[in-house]
Amino acid sequence: MTRPDTRPGPAARPVTTAAASASAPTPAPAPAIRRRAVPDALWSYLLIAPTALGIVFLLAYPLARNLLISLQHYGMAELIGGGADFAGLENYRQILSDAEFWQVTRRTLWWTATNVVLIMVIGTAVALMLQRLGRRMRTLVLSGLVLAWASPVIATTTVFQWLFSSRLGVVNWLLVRLGFDSFQDYSWLAHGPAAFTVLVLLVVWQSVPFVAITLHSALTTVPTELFESARLDGAGGWRTFRSITLPLLRPIFGLVLSLEVIWVFRCFAQIWAVTRGGPGGATTTLPVYAYQVAQSLHRYDLGAAAATLTVLILIAALILYFRQMYRQEAEL
Repeated sequence: MTRPDTRPGPAARPVTTAAASASAPTPAPAPAIRRRAVPDALWSYLLIAPTALGIVFLLAYPLARNLLISLQHYGMAELIGGGADFAGLENYRQILSDAEFWQVTRRTLWWTATNVVLIMVIGTAVALMLQRLGRRMRTLVLSGLVLAWASPVIATTTVFQWLFSSRLGVVNWLLVRLGFDSFQDYSWLAHGPAAFTVLVLLVVWQSVPFVAITLHSALTTVPTELFESARLDGAGGWRTFRSITLPLLRPIFGLVLSLEVIWVFRCFAQIWAVTRGGPGGATTTLPVYAYQVAQSLHRYDLGAAAATLTVLILIAALILYFRQMYRQEAEL
């Protein structure tokens, strides 16, 4: 009887991962998803697109619509039912032939010049004063300027109406206490020059903080060594301002002046809230005149024409100013 062979046979070799992967068919690589990079030029346009759309929606469209209405016969009937007829330049001829328009234009130019000169002089003086104050006092004054600048226009206008009230106003009370008895129950808003003065004070009060803070920020960039050298050379305050401060800050002065001209020229809310252009049209400027023509007479076409002429006059004034400023810079 033979015994079965119990010797172990050759051990089976384990199948390694490498061998299995070598023996298995290699799958085809998945096609790579290629992403096209956005060009840098396109990125720049995409970044400014929200701002450009906002400008088109908030500025360009109203201007275009206003220009279109100024070229049409557009009254109350057209406002309700539509279908305005084309009028060409008839509305502009009617506005330009109105003597009141030219009177209001002269008053607007005087209003703008008076306010801008006072704003720039007082704002520059406050900015120079801030340079000489200590840290704590400068912080206190800057805080007051920011609060005055941040106050809503209508809120500040209401406060000025209270201050110049005929019977309960603080201004009349103070003037009477100082010996000016003629201001007892004086009605500031019933007299043309007095109402004009109140509005000038109101607009100057609201505008000086912006000019002062902007110029103060620009003055901090001027090296102090220049002022110290001028002081050692015996230059006074006016000489230092004319020879150092003004030439170095001329671009900032030009920018601030342009912004103030635009802001004062188109000023409407303060005048309408306080006097509505009265008394007797003494405080009527071009924006108020355009609104009165459109709303009181329901001639929206004439109001649009007056508004368009207002914009053109402002643009012409700014172009003349910039040409003069560039000519002065070229001579330096």
